[in-house]
Amino acid sequence: MAGTALDEATRAQLRQQLDERQRTLREEVRAIDDEKEDAPRSIPMSHVEDLGEQGEERIREAVRHAEQERDIDELRAIADAQARMDNGSYGLCVDCGVDIPLPRLQAQPAAARCIDCQAEYEKTHAPVPSIPLPPMQ
Repeated sequence: MAGTALDEATRAQLRQQLDERQRTLREEVRAIDDEKEDAPRSIPMSHVEDLGEQGEERIREAVRHAEQERDIDELRAIADAQARMDNGSYGLCVDCGVDIPLPRLQAQPAAARCIDCQAEYEKTHAPVPSIPLPPMQ
């Protein structure tokens, strides 16, 4: 596969952006995992919690879960971009093979598609908006 039009300095800058974002996301995922581990397993008998408080806690838990899933998805996209950098295909659209414009890569270094192909991809691969609620206890 032919290389992209990115020079080495630009490629290094984008790699640094990817690496920094990867570190940040890993810390966020780890913090959510730690928070889950630190959460009390059961509510003490002396603690009074009404249905409203229970519902709010389930919603907070669902939001934390959704945030963690989003971060994990972004980590996968970053790993894919790093692999493309390693194999020389970074900066080329994975669908049509054209160069992805530099401003797009600067805004979204993990971008795998040009804008047109991304728009087509999103038409057929739209995310399903769902936030699973944890089971009631």
